[in-house]
Amino acid sequence: MIDPVILKGFRDSLPKDEIPKKKIMRKLEDVFSSYGFVPIDTPVLEYTEVLLGKGGGETDKQIFRFSDNGGRDVAMRFDLTVPFARFMAAHHDEVGVPFKRYHISKVWRGENPQKGRYREFIQCDFDIVGADNAISDTEILSMMHKSFQSLGIERYTFHISHRGMFSAYLEKEGLSSSGIEILRTVDKLRKIGEDETKRLLVDITGSEEKADGIISFITAGNNSSFMETLEKLETLSGGRNESSERMREIYQLLSSLGIEKSFVFDPSITRGLDYYTGIVYETFLDDLPSIGSVCSGGRYNNLASLYMKEQLPGVGSSIGLDRLLAALEELKSPLLEKTEAAEVLIIPETGKVSDALNEAEKLRSNGISTDVYLIPDAKMKKIYAYAEAKEIPYMLTFKEGKAEVKDLTTREIMTEDEAIQRIGERNR
Repeated sequence: MIDPVILKGFRDSLPKDEIPKKKIMRKLEDVFSSYGFVPIDTPVLEYTEVLLGKGGGETDKQIFRFSDNGGRDVAMRFDLTVPFARFMAAHHDEVGVPFKRYHISKVWRGENPQKGRYREFIQCDFDIVGADNAISDTEILSMMHKSFQSLGIERYTFHISHRGMFSAYLEKEGLSSSGIEILRTVDKLRKIGEDETKRLLVDITGSEEKADGIISFITAGNNSSFMETLEKLETLSGGRNESSERMREIYQLLSSLGIEKSFVFDPSITRGLDYYTGIVYETFLDDLPSIGSVCSGGRYNNLASLYMKEQLPGVGSSIGLDRLLAALEELKSPLLEKTEAAEVLIIPETGKVSDALNEAEKLRSNGISTDVYLIPDAKMKKIYAYAEAKEIPYMLTFKEGKAEVKDLTTREIMTEDEAIQRIGERNR
């Protein structure tokens, strides 16, 4: 016998887990579609050279990489953004720009598993390619806000910053040559704390004074409003510049939408991936900040340059669905309460299976998910156990050839038409 074990960092998903996950995905897809975004898909496997070099740092070390049966060097995608850049290089003439896409699928990283973080997980990406302006930046931020609203999450904060402003500060301090290493170190601030971050910055810069300056820059937003932080950073980085003007315009657009209170300017947000060039952001649940960011991204204006000569500026975000689900479970979100496989279970009469199938079609045509019990002449105790295990709230049986429906919670009996009306109201 083969032991039915799975690899560390991977997991099976039972119906009680998969049903709310699919429900969340459908809600997100509805939001994405409402903004005019369209779905795409890309292969799980890519040539390794396609994936390497754009994630940078730790990500390149975490790629699942191997030789296939033909001896080709291949790897499994570690995110959905780099394959999207390859996709745009191959298909930009077909899809046109600006192009708005969303992609919900699995990715793989060989990192250490922890709560809410696995080696195989689902990302929900949404991006705009072909526009480099505050409008496109703001539309992504607005979609993030709308997505969390659609999931019934009330307390969340988007922490946003701009790589360009940090780069301007580093250039002013003569630290541009160490910029990537400094950005990656600052990105670890929430994991390792300020003291350890400073120690690493001293090692990189060779100066405690320079390290203190960087710490002052990335903490300038503490207890300050968005505009106060922006003005502090402009002073530290040598005055107004293109990056700070972009942030000022984005804030004005967020304010015009009435959603600016959900956004804070947090210069410690740098994002560890090398391909970001402009605005960057992470999202934290106010009631569970310890789980980390559940939605992050930024602007990447040079990503596709590895695959094509034409520059395709892009901006996008990614919701970590598995981490978000772990957070919603801990917060006891009502979104996860209903995990029934069907709303009505129909019990066929012996010799009259066609009646049950016709009733099922009637209910389904009214938008009611319906399960027909498949084992004739089963004992009612077994049938009730089946309904309870699948959390099916209603049961339809036949009495003297007529259908009647029982509410399995209250034991109330009703006609089929009454049940259709009640379930319809329940679903609204």
